[in-house]
Amino acid sequence: MAEFKKILDSTLHNCKLSVDEKAAERLCAYYHLLIEWNEKMNLTALTEPEDVALKHFADSLMLLEYVAIPDGASVIDVGTGAGFPGLVLKIARPDIRLTLLDSLNKRLVFLEEVCEQLALNGVEIVHARAEDGARTELRDSFDFAVSRAVAPLNILAEYTLPYVKVGGSLVAMKGKDADAELSAAQGAISELSGEFMRSDTFILPGAGERAIIAIKKIAPTSDKYPRTGKKIKSKPL
Repeated sequence: MAEFKKILDSTLHNCKLSVDEKAAERLCAYYHLLIEWNEKMNLTALTEPEDVALKHFADSLMLLEYVAIPDGASVIDVGTGAGFPGLVLKIARPDIRLTLLDSLNKRLVFLEEVCEQLALNGVEIVHARAEDGARTELRDSFDFAVSRAVAPLNILAEYTLPYVKVGGSLVAMKGKDADAELSAAQGAISELSGEFMRSDTFILPGAGERAIIAIKKIAPTSDKYPRTGKKIKSKPL
């Protein structure tokens, strides 16, 4: 635990990020649970402490540097996987009301264990495909939908914007091809009642270029969206 704490502190310092001591302790515990469970199931290809600290934890925390999330805001992480970025955001900002959604139940069992071990309250865990969950009571329910490394932006927008309430935002975490993805997604964003707000690019030290794209929901998304997963992938907007 102490060794990873040193690596985490150094990584966050290099990235000009900071969390309080309780959050740092929780991130350390999260790391050890991730490595332990990764021996039983495929949660992440990154297992070296330096990689997890930088490419999972620091990368996720960067969202808070560019997006103002009000106290008590509702946030859904669509396709959360092993909890990035959603669970890291919750650790740094315990005030947010977080929903973690994923289609693979075994990942959610892991996330339930993390939340229990870290004593994280205000986390709902949902087992569903993104396109199915958006046709439940979760539709139009969130101030923010966040997602990292799930799908190209035109596809991601159809998966996520239906969850966002009018006035809320989709926040997509992207890599070096963000500008091309954004250009290709303009039609989809408009069709889904979104409006491009801003795109912030930065260098994650030691990991390359990153971008955070914010899209505002300006009207209800048509009931015909999202389509089935097969149609979304075969005929993206």
